[in-house]
Amino acid sequence: MKYSPHFLIAVLAGLLTLSCVSNENKLEIYATTDLHGMLLPFDNTEGEATDRSLANLASIVEAGGKENMILLDNGDILQGDPLAYYYNFVETSEPHIIADILNHLSYDAATVGNHDIEAGHEVYDRVRKEYRFPMLAANAVDIRTGEPYFEPYTVIERKGIKVVVFGLITPSVPRWLPESLYRGIRFENMVSTASKWMPVMLGEEPDLVIGLFHSGMGDERDRGDDENSTLSVAMNVPGFDVIFCGHDHREEVKEVTNSAGENVLVLDGGSRAGALMNVTVNFEKQEDGSLNPELSGRIIPMNTLPESAAFLKKYRGVSDRLSEYTSEVIGRSTATATTRDAFFGPSAFVDLIHLMQIELTGAQISMAAPLSFDQSIDKGDLRIRDMYRLYRFENFLYTVNMTGGEIDRHLEHAAVQWFGTMSKSSDYMLNYRFDDSGSPVMINGTARLRNPSYNFESAMGIRYTVDVSKPQGARVNITSLSDGTPFSHSATYTVAVNSYRANGGGGHFPAAGITGKELERRIISATERDLRHYMTEWIRTKGTISPAPMSEWSIVPADWAAEAEKRERKLLFGN
Repeated sequence: MKYSPHFLIAVLAGLLTLSCVSNENKLEIYATTDLHGMLLPFDNTEGEATDRSLANLASIVEAGGKENMILLDNGDILQGDPLAYYYNFVETSEPHIIADILNHLSYDAATVGNHDIEAGHEVYDRVRKEYRFPMLAANAVDIRTGEPYFEPYTVIERKGIKVVVFGLITPSVPRWLPESLYRGIRFENMVSTASKWMPVMLGEEPDLVIGLFHSGMGDERDRGDDENSTLSVAMNVPGFDVIFCGHDHREEVKEVTNSAGENVLVLDGGSRAGALMNVTVNFEKQEDGSLNPELSGRIIPMNTLPESAAFLKKYRGVSDRLSEYTSEVIGRSTATATTRDAFFGPSAFVDLIHLMQIELTGAQISMAAPLSFDQSIDKGDLRIRDMYRLYRFENFLYTVNMTGGEIDRHLEHAAVQWFGTMSKSSDYMLNYRFDDSGSPVMINGTARLRNPSYNFESAMGIRYTVDVSKPQGARVNITSLSDGTPFSHSATYTVAVNSYRANGGGGHFPAAGITGKELERRIISATERDLRHYMTEWIRTKGTISPAPMSEWSIVPADWAAEAEKRERKLLFGN
């Protein structure tokens, strides 16, 4: 088979021409991924309109019909915006808006993502029933039956062309989420699962086999049990013609050669409706009557497509309802707090999370990180939408037992993620991605960190320093609890931490030596609802809050850190 992947900026005239062409041997496949609730053109967290959502996709659907079109979603749709949260947990008596919209657009299949699982059984089981198309994930296996909990694959026919769509989810779900959210399900290796099901799918005698994987591209050397294992499947399991992937929020079109010498087209589609994956398939009829697919793939910037007026009209009432919900005032803040400060020491933003976690649990120590790279809550009225700025994900709040030595190793692991090693004051302090010249990788004028900021864990309730001139593993020096009590590596302390971290997310607990069943044994208590809900009620009760840096830790040498902060704020955030 011969493929010709390419990147093309979409123009509506061309798309509509493609969609409207009556061609018995042609298919247009469109796939979304990692929408994170961005189905309507309004960011309910920021309280502002956007130019990208499924309203743009609706214009293609309305113009082209479905005779030669297949629509797919690749998961992580049920979490990430107040729109999803509202219909997940607040308004549960009506049909779920996400099911309503995807049904309206006539989606053909969807793969479940890890953030869909994080919404909990009650939510994804409900949405699954409301979908008029199958939810896929062959490697999410029902422990009781040994069969896939969701559908492994589905068969779609368009004018005599038979297409098989096969779904996989990242097998790393148990590393991040408490078992209560996926009770009764185990997550298996992607390569072995695809190998098992490929003969079954080929038995359907399809003209095209599509992979729909909620897992990033990753590395072809992975064995299939990594967080991002798409390329490993593509190269080691012959049979796929095209694979749509996601989870890593990147945009890319790539052609690889599998172990049978066949080309496989792989597309990765970004996040939050920023892009639309598109594959055009022309089938050439062979002498034996079979169809040989010629594929061309591209990533379409969603905002290059016009919005559908009919779609906007249909869902205007939903947008109005969400605007009213997110605009509710829950309290006041006497100061502005930004995550920008959190990269260089104690910050009002992260310390507000620390303070709430300690007061909500009564724990001696709190662990937290900036969940967003560049976010703030402003002085003045605090609204529901501000809570999504403060805390975007639906993590639970845990209280766990940790020894002093484990806390030390936990923070050492965070320091490895967070900081480079400085040998002089002019060295870089933060841990950047570097190019071949040794300079930080710059994208759109700002530097890119090597690791996500949600792993930059700090602590409240203890006094300590992080010495960035010391080698990895020897940087953290904890001297006492905040009340002056000496800190002991052998003593046991109660620690407030979110469920992602307490289940091994980011590797902090494993680095501390707490893994597997031992993680479960350390949990003293867990909240029944997400942490953001309790934070909202905490602010309602307080009425007025005064965010300020309160945690008692610092980066040393202090003069080096101060000089580095001046330079590196500009690198990270521009002038």
